[in-house]
Amino acid sequence: MAGDPDTLLSQIEQSFLNYKPQKIWLKPLLKRSAVAMILQQRAEGLSILMIKRAERDGDPWSGHMAFPGGRMDKGDAHGLAVASRETEEEVGLTLDETVPCIGRLSELRARSRGWSLPLIISPYVFRIEEDPVLTPNHEVAEVIWVPLDYVLDHSNRETMHFKRGKFDAKLPFYMYKNRRIWGLSLLMLDELAELISK
Repeated sequence: MAGDPDTLLSQIEQSFLNYKPQKIWLKPLLKRSAVAMILQQRAEGLSILMIKRAERDGDPWSGHMAFPGGRMDKGDAHGLAVASRETEEEVGLTLDETVPCIGRLSELRARSRGWSLPLIISPYVFRIEEDPVLTPNHEVAEVIWVPLDYVLDHSNRETMHFKRGKFDAKLPFYMYKNRRIWGLSLLMLDELAELISK
């Protein structure tokens, strides 16, 4: 998958033109959230912005690698507005009309400890040109740019044994600079990779 980052970005943008992401039809009955998957050309190639969530009691994804995002508020008109607002709140990056949203991936049912939660996640993909000044808030332990080539290369993938209560399974993950990328974030990255390969 490695190659010219401009070509890869163009390929992603082109793939979104005819892409129909899957929707969850029970959405009106469930709570909603959205995340922003932000792409940028960097010295290490086309990269995607990820956050390490702060360790917090009561957060089912405490300490996990994730994308900026969160739950829909009453004032949010739609999922794209949620992704934009939460990104600005969490990392200080404004996703306004000058920052193109190049597409949306399939909606996911949130899971924690092997159980489905009454929450739908909508991932939106953006691209930014200039290197942003990021100001993480208290919900974010750190911000990391992960080269897309790293997660597109399945030889970097490992497997871990995960057990919580009755849930017991072997799960895939990437370990990037001692940071484990797995779970819902990995599902989103896998869909992006599949989109690129078409």
